[in-house]
Amino acid sequence: MKLVELVPNFSEGRRPEVVAAIRDAIAAIDGVVVLDVSSDASHNRTVVTVVAPADRAVQAAFAGIAKARDLIDLNGHQGEHPRIGATDVCPFIPLEGSTMDDCIALARELGRRVGDELGIPVFLYERAATRPDRENLADIRRGEFEVAKTEIGANPSRVPDFGPNKIHPTAGATVIGARPFLVAYNVYLGGAEHVQVAKDVAKAVRGSSGGLRHVKGLGLEVDGQAQVSMNLVDTEKTPLYRAFDMVRMEAEARGVSPTWSEIVGLVPERVLFETAARHIRLPKFSTEMVLEHKVRAAIGGGESLSGFVAAVASGAPVPGGGSVAALTGQLAAALAQMVAGLTIGRKKYVAVEGEFKELALQAVTLGNRLAALVKEDADAYTLVSDAYKLPKETPEQRDARDAAILRGLVKAAEVPLETARACGAVAKLAVVCATKGNANAVSDAGVAALMADAACRGAAYNVRINVASMSDKTVGATLAAEASRLVAETAAAAAAATAAVERAIGD
Repeated sequence: MKLVELVPNFSEGRRPEVVAAIRDAIAAIDGVVVLDVSSDASHNRTVVTVVAPADRAVQAAFAGIAKARDLIDLNGHQGEHPRIGATDVCPFIPLEGSTMDDCIALARELGRRVGDELGIPVFLYERAATRPDRENLADIRRGEFEVAKTEIGANPSRVPDFGPNKIHPTAGATVIGARPFLVAYNVYLGGAEHVQVAKDVAKAVRGSSGGLRHVKGLGLEVDGQAQVSMNLVDTEKTPLYRAFDMVRMEAEARGVSPTWSEIVGLVPERVLFETAARHIRLPKFSTEMVLEHKVRAAIGGGESLSGFVAAVASGAPVPGGGSVAALTGQLAAALAQMVAGLTIGRKKYVAVEGEFKELALQAVTLGNRLAALVKEDADAYTLVSDAYKLPKETPEQRDARDAAILRGLVKAAEVPLETARACGAVAKLAVVCATKGNANAVSDAGVAALMADAACRGAAYNVRINVASMSDKTVGATLAAEASRLVAETAAAAAAATAAVERAIGD
């Protein structure tokens, strides 16, 4: 299942009954979960954090925007936070199984519906923007509702992406987009007498003024306190701790120290782990050290398929082709096991029942090994990557680095070679399934053979590319030779299995 997060921001933080009505409208959509509702009376704003299946996300967002249109009148709205609409902004963020492209498509679908059905002008921003000058939310919202009332319909640069070319009389305009995960983070600098310091610090910190590239910031007075209000739009490139450190440095340079800070809405645990590790100086910290991670993996059976697919599509170097080959081989083994299960216990196949009971066990063993190889392949890449990062300033360092690279490349070739061996064994099981197994499942045996063949070839590619990178090719020559032999043997087995399938289902 593809999941997305949506974080609509509504221009209401003082009337609990209105916030509840909007929240209930969103939560009423089947399959949608409201994770958090954060209201701020000073900002007069509410942030709702929602997780939804991709096919329900637009419906959920639309329900909240429609309810906000009916209940919020911006003509009487006042608050510290900039706003242009009753639903001020609604971003989509990719979660498990989904991509940024999915979120861009959802943003455009929602924008069209809001414009056509609710009569609200819609501007697309961030990754969904249709023009460069609308990527930045602050640029779209400049002047807020009051200026938008006069400019939309009169200024050619303010023509919305969807909906009427005029402001909605009470609901204003809405900005919809797609973006990476954003952390709303505020740092307080004491009493209201420090508001100017907060404004100066925000200017120094935000990227648009030459500060941290992935930080947006404002200096505000909130509940009688000076606040540096920030949006961290890419916490991988600008971590939360770096934003805080710069706020503290800039504030202390002006004679003021931070008193406390807050996160609005939800935050990925990675962000907090990074901050904690930085604070107590744990340079080698890994989430593998976290007990709850291990417990969740054990209970949940490891990473979900949709999560794995999303990780492959993410653009990171791992998991890559070697891991995908191992997973493909695992699926082939599962199909062989399935055909065995459909054969065992059938009177028609009693003569081969013992053989297929043994085949099922072999398929389970191969599938389990291939499952482990999915991760081992990614880990092997890390060894190579780490070796290339070793220092090379002196001859001794260069020798040590070269040796580490060679060891890493050998390991990175050995792992997919084991994948190829396992896939070859699965292909041989598929031949037995196709020729002796339940005839009603012969096509499944054929798919198992084809997948095992493809996985073996893919694994062999990974063997060969790592051998090709070795400075001493003789070290990897036997590995490459075995990979080529396995490809030929597996292809022959797959051909035998698919020929049996063709005979069984041919015209």
